[in-house]
Amino acid sequence: MDTAASPLTYRDATDADVDALVALIESAYRGDASRAGWTTEADILQGQRTDPQGVLAVVKAPDSRLLTVERDGVIVACCQLEHRGAHAYFGMFAVSPALQGEGLGKTIIAEAERRARATWGVTEMHMTVISVREDLIAWYERRGYRRTGEMTPFPYGDERFGIPQRDDLQFELLVKPLV
Repeated sequence: MDTAASPLTYRDATDADVDALVALIESAYRGDASRAGWTTEADILQGQRTDPQGVLAVVKAPDSRLLTVERDGVIVACCQLEHRGAHAYFGMFAVSPALQGEGLGKTIIAEAERRARATWGVTEMHMTVISVREDLIAWYERRGYRRTGEMTPFPYGDERFGIPQRDDLQFELLVKPLV
């Protein structure tokens, strides 16, 4: 079967999805497996990207959902959407490294934006990206996000977010109007 032609299905994550989602997120960002895709952070961070407790917290949080994307019954991507007043926060975005570069990311982010507008009536989407990830930021800019220059510190010393391999990591806020 040609999986490239198979449609994507979207649903909210459940407790039963946590282990599969942690594995997906880790594979997209950390370790050698992440090098199969272009979203790897393996050269700037080692250790974990998330853990079961962090994913479960997103699944259970009020005004939050972990949008789970499947193809042929297999989880291939996910993203967090959280209602924060007039805007939604977009995070925990992961696409299977084996499927990166096929256009799934732009399809999924467009659906996430549509759902945030429809569900919460928000007018903006916000996200934070590690500021040294120029290729990733450029990808988001092509999707209509703009750099704000507003930075927040990376949580150095908290290994729940990884082990930094450099000392200049920080998060930049990106914003997109949802019209």
